[in-house]
Amino acid sequence: MTPQDFIAKWGAPGGVPGPAYALNEEQGAQSHFLDLCELLGVPKPGSAEGYRFEEKSSVIGGKTGYADVFMRGVFAWENKAPGKNLDTALKQLLTYSLALSNPPILVVSDRLSIRIHTQFTGHPSATHTVAIDEMDQPDKLALLRRIWTAPESFKPRQTNRDITEAAARSFAALAEGLRQRGATADEAAASQQQRANQVAHFLTQCLFCFFAEDVGLLPGRMFERLLNNKQATPERLGQGLTQLFSAMKDGGLYGVDDIPWFNGGLFQQISVPPLSAPDLAELRRAADLDWSAIDVSIFGTLFERGLDPAKRSQLGAHYTDPATIERLINPVIRRPLLQKWELVAQQIRALTAKITKKGDKHYRAAHALFITWLDELKNFRALDPACGSGNFLYLTLKCLKDVEHHSHLQTTELGLDREADLVTGPHNVLGIELNEYAAELARVTVWIGELQWRLAHGYEFKTNPVLDTLEHIECRDALLAEGGAEATWPAANVVVGNPPFLGDKKMRAELGDATTTLLRKTYEGRVPGGADLVCYWFDKARAQMAAGALQRAGLVTTNSIRGGANRKVLDAICAQTRIFEAWSDEPWVNEGAAVRVSLVAFGQAEQPSRLDGADAPTIHADLTPGTDTSSALDLSQAKPVNTSGTSFIGTQKGGAFDIPGDMARQWLQQPNPHGRSNAEVLAPWINGLDITRRPNGLWIIDFGCDENMTAAALYELPFCHASTNVRPGREGLKRENHAKYWWRHAESRPGMRMALRGLRRCE
Repeated sequence: MTPQDFIAKWGAPGGVPGPAYALNEEQGAQSHFLDLCELLGVPKPGSAEGYRFEEKSSVIGGKTGYADVFMRGVFAWENKAPGKNLDTALKQLLTYSLALSNPPILVVSDRLSIRIHTQFTGHPSATHTVAIDEMDQPDKLALLRRIWTAPESFKPRQTNRDITEAAARSFAALAEGLRQRGATADEAAASQQQRANQVAHFLTQCLFCFFAEDVGLLPGRMFERLLNNKQATPERLGQGLTQLFSAMKDGGLYGVDDIPWFNGGLFQQISVPPLSAPDLAELRRAADLDWSAIDVSIFGTLFERGLDPAKRSQLGAHYTDPATIERLINPVIRRPLLQKWELVAQQIRALTAKITKKGDKHYRAAHALFITWLDELKNFRALDPACGSGNFLYLTLKCLKDVEHHSHLQTTELGLDREADLVTGPHNVLGIELNEYAAELARVTVWIGELQWRLAHGYEFKTNPVLDTLEHIECRDALLAEGGAEATWPAANVVVGNPPFLGDKKMRAELGDATTTLLRKTYEGRVPGGADLVCYWFDKARAQMAAGALQRAGLVTTNSIRGGANRKVLDAICAQTRIFEAWSDEPWVNEGAAVRVSLVAFGQAEQPSRLDGADAPTIHADLTPGTDTSSALDLSQAKPVNTSGTSFIGTQKGGAFDIPGDMARQWLQQPNPHGRSNAEVLAPWINGLDITRRPNGLWIIDFGCDENMTAAALYELPFCHASTNVRPGREGLKRENHAKYWWRHAESRPGMRMALRGLRRCE
C-alpha cells in the first residue's frame, strides 16, 4: 500500500471521504491498523507472542476492557472513529494499561490522526501527532515506524529530576528577589521573617498552580495565559493572581472559566507580594517547564532550600536518593503489608476456586475478605515525627498506594471486580515538623504525590475539594509541648523518618541553654544527658510501642548511635522489643552535606533479622550481628533425609538470563509497580569455574518454576531483559514448555527447589 492509497482510503482528500472513512469504530479498528502495518512495512498482530488484537484487561469499576492492539513491553493502541475525543481515548487506554504491565508507549487514533504518548519511568511524558494528510511525508512515516523498530528512541532525554532541579533553581531566584525588595539595613528581624514567610507561601501557591495546570486541573491554560498576557503589568498580574487564588479557595468563576474547589488550606491565606518585571519574566520561564513531571521524591528538599533563606546556601548540594529511604520503608511498611496480603489472597483464592457464578455465596465471601483488607489499608497510619519537607511522607504514601494497587490487580486475576476507587490517600500519612516552610512544603508534596499517582494509574482526580485538608501534618515541636511537658504523638501503626542530627556538644549552641536543659530534664532517666538529639526520637518511638500506640519504627540516625551514651537508647529498645533490620554505616545527605548514618528498624515484625543487607540471627544494640549457636553440629539431632541417594542436576538456563553484576546492583535499587524488590528474581550466579578460577561477577534472572507471565512482568527491568534477550531464541522451539514459558529457565528443577526449601545450607 502506498501513502496515497492509504490517504485516499481512510481520509477525506479534497473534502471527499474515502471508502473506509464512514466505518464505525468497531468496523474500522483492525482493518485500519492492518493497512497501517502494510504501509509501514512492520509486522502485523499475531506474528509474535504478546503482539495481538484486543488484549483483555480489567479496568476501574469492575468492567472488562480491551486494548485494540497490544505489543507486550512496547505499546498499547486504542482506535476510535473519526472525530472522537482522543483525550478521552487516552484516559481509557491508561486504565487498560494498569493490567498490561504499563507499556512505555500508548497510541490513540481516530484514523484522521495518530497520537503517540510516552510514559517511560523517570521521564516526562511526550506527545507526537501525525495527521493522515502527512502520511506521504517520509519523516512522519519514519516516526511511526519507530514504534515497532526503535521504541526506546521515544524516551525523552530530559529526566523528571532535571525538571525538578530547574524548577527549584527558578523559584530560588524568584524568592531571593522578592525577599530583598524593600529590605533595609536596619530592618527588624521580625519584619524580615514576615516578608520571607509571605514570599514562601505565595511561591508555594504558584508552584501548585503550575502543576495543577499541567495535569489539567486548571482549565484552558489560564495560569499561563495570565502570565503571558501582553497587557499584564506586574501590578495587574498581582491583582489577577489574587483573584485566581480566591477562586481556587472556594471554587467558582474566574472570568468565564469555572474553577474547581481546591482549598485544602493552601489558599486559605492570600497575600501576593509586590511584583516586578524581572519577577514576571522568571515566572514566565518557569511556566515553560513540564510541572506534571516533577519528581516528588526530591521536590520538597530542593524547594525548601530555595524558599527558606536559612537553607539557600544548600541549593545545588546533593540530596538523599529515594532508594536509600526505601531501605526503611520496605521492612517497616511494604514487606509486612504484603505478607498480610498474601495470607488474605490465599483465602480469596480458595473461595474463588469454588465460584460457580458471579454473586454466589463464595463470590460474596471472597469480596467480603477483600473489603476487610481494604479497610485495614484505609485505617493504616504512618507518622513521620520530623517530616521536613515530606520526602518520607510521599514515599510512604506511594508505598501504600502501590500495595493497594497490587492487591487490586491480584484480586481481579482471581475473578473479583475492580473497586471504583482507592481507599489509601493523604489521610494515611501523619507528620510533625517545627519549621514552617518545611511543614507547608510537606503538605504540598503529599498533595502533588497523590495527584501524580492517580494520574499515572488512570484514576480520576477527587473533587469538592480537590485537596484534602492536611491538618494532621502539624507544625510544632515533636519533643516538647508548651510549658515543658513531653510532647504527644498521635497513635500510628508505624513511625518512619529522618530526625535532626545534632551532637550533644552542639545542642546548647543550636537550641539554647533553656531548651536543652528542659529537654534533658523532661526525658531524664530515659535518654542520657550526653546523647545526641536524634536519640530522643528513638526513645519516643520505644515509649509509643510500650503504650501500645505503635507497632514498628524505622529511623535514620548518626552512626554514633552505636556507642557511648547514644547506645543506651538502643539498649532500652533491645530490652523491650528487637531490631529486625539495620544498616550500620551508610552514606547520607544531611542539610546538603554528606554524612555517615545508621538506618534502624525495630518493633513487631514477623520477618527475619537483616543487617547490612544480609541475614543475621539477631542484631545487638551496637548494630553488630549476634552469634548463631544453631549452626553448631549436633549429631544427636541428625535425621535421614528424604532425598538420600538422590543427586540433583542444577537449573539449565536455556537463554541469556545472566547479567553483569553492576547491572544487577542497579536493578536492585529500582522500584516495581507491585512494590516488590527485584531481589526476589535476581541472585549471584556461580558455577565451578567461579570457584576454581577468578569469579566472573555475573548475576542470574530467575522467575522460578511457576511464576505466570503477568506476575513476572511486574518485575519490570528483569522481565524486559528476558523479553529482549531470551524470548527470540525460545519461541518456535519444538519443546512446547520451553517456548510457551520462555521467561522461566528451560529446566527450572522444581524437585530440587522443593528439597532446598527451608535449608540454610546445602552441600
